[in-house]
Amino acid sequence: MPRRTLDNPVVLAVLGLLLERPSHPHQMLSELRHRSAHHAAAISRGTLYNTVAALAEAGWVAEEDRQRAGNRPERTVYALTAAGRTELVRRLDLQIRTPERDFPQFLGAVTYLGALGPEGATAALSERVRLLAERTAGDEERLAAALAGGVPRLHVIEAEYALSLARAESAWIGAVLADIRSGALAWPEGQPDSAPAGG
Repeated sequence: MPRRTLDNPVVLAVLGLLLERPSHPHQMLSELRHRSAHHAAAISRGTLYNTVAALAEAGWVAEEDRQRAGNRPERTVYALTAAGRTELVRRLDLQIRTPERDFPQFLGAVTYLGALGPEGATAALSERVRLLAERTAGDEERLAAALAGGVPRLHVIEAEYALSLARAESAWIGAVLADIRSGALAWPEGQPDSAPAGG
């Protein structure tokens, strides 16, 4: 397997799941998609199976059992090895200690906010705040339901973090919108006054 297979963010997610209990890849995929909208969008079946194969080759996970339910294909259950636990702890420690400069799409887009003009920027940012508010409300409900259902807070701490980021982004956008409306954020001469509405 190429080394890059062990450098993707799915590795940490799989090692973390296997720390909780042994599992087969189909179960892992379902659990990751259930726990996180980010994982639901980012992880394909092929990516997960390739990652698990690379982890097994590295000695970080090992086959524990094979299961068959009815006429379904046999499924291999994997467990975390001692080397896998050591690697998980090493990666977690490094990633939690070291702030990285992420470059999300929004940061790239907001770099050129001026191209939209004040009216276009106001419309686009207002729509983003509206959509963030809807998503945040849904995420808050899911988090509250998980906690009420007995899921330990430590197992959903990433959901709290994601909500904090969404709230901070919404607050920042609100401040920028206020500055556009008041004229505190002005467009230089020659910049467009407005841009066509997005679709």
